[in-house]
Amino acid sequence: QLQLVESGGGLVQPGGSLRLSCVASGFPLDYYAIGWFRQAPGKEREGVSCISSSGRSTSFADSVKGRFTVSRDNAKNTVYLQMNNLKPEDTAVYYCASLSGYCSGSPAAFNSWGQGTQVTVSS
Repeated sequence: QLQLVESGGGLVQPGGSLRLSCVASGFPLDYYAIGWFRQAPGKEREGVSCISSSGRSTSFADSVKGRFTVSRDNAKNTVYLQMNNLKPEDTAVYYCASLSGYCSGSPAAFNSWGQGTQVTVSS
């Protein structure tokens, strides 16, 4: 079974940048689309971005368009979420998740989830 581990979170000032990594093990990553989600305290989990298995197709939530990019290196079994110009409202636990198929914005469509990494944007 595919296992996912996120890393790269931390505390950053508004306007700063972070790069999250999602490393897969147990199965070749190139079979899966990978989604990034986030959940802030008291809020529902929301989709942030998704990248197709090939990497040729990506999607982003309106709230992060122009600030976040997503990429993948299937040879390294790793997906990256580059987050620039971070805002306090980006503060959340960020999760990556896998999907055998096309990207979806619905968490219910994803099969395997990482444990999450905390991102805090504060001065």
